[in-house]
Amino acid sequence: MKITATPASADVYALGEGPVWDAARERLLWVDIVAGAVHEGLLDDGLITVTGRQVFDGMVGAVAVSEDGRLLVAEQQTLTRVDLDGRRTELARVLAPGVHSRLNDGAVDPAGRFLIGSLALDGRHGQEVLARLDESGLTYLDTDLVLSNGLAWSPEGDLLYSVDTLPGIVWVRDYDTATGKTGPRREAFTIGDGMPDGMCADADGNLWIANWGLGRVECRTPAGELLATVETGAPHTSSAAFAGPDLDTLVITTSTLDLPAAGPGDGRLFTAKVGVRGLPTPYWNPF
Repeated sequence: MKITATPASADVYALGEGPVWDAARERLLWVDIVAGAVHEGLLDDGLITVTGRQVFDGMVGAVAVSEDGRLLVAEQQTLTRVDLDGRRTELARVLAPGVHSRLNDGAVDPAGRFLIGSLALDGRHGQEVLARLDESGLTYLDTDLVLSNGLAWSPEGDLLYSVDTLPGIVWVRDYDTATGKTGPRREAFTIGDGMPDGMCADADGNLWIANWGLGRVECRTPAGELLATVETGAPHTSSAAFAGPDLDTLVITTSTLDLPAAGPGDGRLFTAKVGVRGLPTPYWNPF
């Protein structure tokens, strides 16, 4: 099945990423990594109107939100809490000073823990991390990734899927939501055409994976079978999330980076009705 997404934003982003639906406030959050900006907006009839923007020093990889509306922002190497009055507090340093990497994609697990990955900004290979922040501090789940990217959980919360973009691997591991204990990482499937990027899951347990290079989001079963594609026409399609009161609108981010000439949809947000509903976005638990 092939679905065509519709441009939903007037604004263009250098590297739009990480859409998050905040159900309590009926708002969409997303980042422009290169601009170091966190955006918020309203979703109405498939269109997104920007209502706010916060800028940080350096790049911003991801954003999460707590039930009371506070934000957790993955800055270039650290995690920062943004209170309702705008005050910013560093919570944890994920990457060591001097390491030429930045934080990339992140997500909240069903119990409110925040997971965040990294990518290299130099020629290092296979040294990137996937880390988790909870009440006990930082735990490193992986330290050997090439480019840590999309994260998603099964509907029951007992499986964690994670993307390593450059080798094209979607990993899976057992995940105990109550304790945070994880099982050994194993390969779920590999995507050989284009590069898998951001990811979310639907209520049926299928994965919706943005494909950087092919200009689309791919719906795949947990075993990797391709069920549908959502075409954006923007080659660098970066991430996707289900949004809206019924979680039935797929919001897609794209980028203008490394394109010789930007097309009319490059860097814009897109939306699509895909015939299924997503899983509710868990709120970050500040602990």
